[in-house]
Amino acid sequence: MTRYFEYGDAEVDCLRSRDKKLAAAMDAVGHVYRQMDEGSLFSGIVHHIIGQQVSSAAQATVWARLQQRLGEVTPEAVNAATVEELQSCGTTFKKVEYMKGVASRVSSGEFDLDAVEHMPDEEAIEALSSLPGIGEWTAEMLLLFNLGRSDILSYGDLAIQRGMRMVYHHRKVTRQMFERYRRRYSPYGSVASLYLWAVSHMDVPGYDHDYAPKAKAKRKKNRG
Repeated sequence: MTRYFEYGDAEVDCLRSRDKKLAAAMDAVGHVYRQMDEGSLFSGIVHHIIGQQVSSAAQATVWARLQQRLGEVTPEAVNAATVEELQSCGTTFKKVEYMKGVASRVSSGEFDLDAVEHMPDEEAIEALSSLPGIGEWTAEMLLLFNLGRSDILSYGDLAIQRGMRMVYHHRKVTRQMFERYRRRYSPYGSVASLYLWAVSHMDVPGYDHDYAPKAKAKRKKNRG
């Protein structure tokens, strides 16, 4: 059964009461049905590693092949598979190195995934970011779409920044501005993220303009 990020009237009403511009965007978007990652935190890590710097369609294809080859995507299954077997699913050698590195640390007990699930957000992000191939943004996405954490708003997500520029008519979102919005949205930053992502697609009525300055075209030198 498909699982979606769960939120309701309490989260919506809180965000609406704190931010009129976000409230207007939420009204324009409607309820967001954002699919969650299925399976364990480990399988979520592997799924995100596969998806780095490739399209969603390519990620889905490789993921389906990996599931077919391994059955359940577990540390033990990844450890048992050869590099060649994992690469044959359509992913790169570097990503296979990352997968095997994570699997090795988890199966050996060096890294406790169960403990991460009970850590506060900042600690969990720091812990996950220590794993091979996992940066801060990926760690944040794992907390949101695998663990369903309620207050994740990623400064490193370019689409969220674009959504903010479109909602608030900013030319640029500085870190200081972003942190101000983070505090305003808390403890429902994840729900705000869903709406900012939706707006960033530029297909929501009334939200079709990114206020970032357009890049200036470089003038060609006259080589006469």
